[in-house]
Amino acid sequence: MRLTLKALRANQNMTQADAAKAIGVSEFTWSNYEKGKTYPDVLIIKKIEKVFHVSYSDIIFLPQNTIKS
Repeated sequence: MRLTLKALRANQNMTQADAAKAIGVSEFTWSNYEKGKTYPDVLIIKKIEKVFHVSYSDIIFLPQNTIKS
């Protein structure tokens, strides 16, 4: 199942601050990832995969409200 960054974080009962700390970025940076304002580089994506136990192909990097059905 494909999930947004926000959904991955929420499923782990993590705040944005928790997720940011686990990944090694600032809370502001994590927030921008969730909003689709900026996108993580490859090294950060690898950390996201490890922390949230998902593969790159299962991550939706756009906020849910920008995805058209």
